[in-house]
Amino acid sequence: MSGPGKAPDYAVALRYDGKDAPRILAKGGGVTAEKILELAHAHNIPLHEDPALVSLLAQIDLGQQIPPALYLAVAQVIAFAYLVSGKFPDGQQPA
Repeated sequence: MSGPGKAPDYAVALRYDGKDAPRILAKGGGVTAEKILELAHAHNIPLHEDPALVSLLAQIDLGQQIPPALYLAVAQVIAFAYLVSGKFPDGQQPA
């Protein structure tokens, strides 16, 4: 990703249904990266910048699940997204 005000170098969108491992929903650089971020903003989807993780996720084919080696890193991103959006997984509401 690039700094503020600049087009991102690359973006990856994940889909997580809460059951299976997250899948690569969209990925791309330049105009495609801009569109991914635009859609995320339009739908109030939290964004997380991690160029190293993006680089690894970019190597996975569209529609494929992330590999087990990336579970922890992606779980941290998903937890961040839940926290920022004030949402929680089913059955995980705070007391």
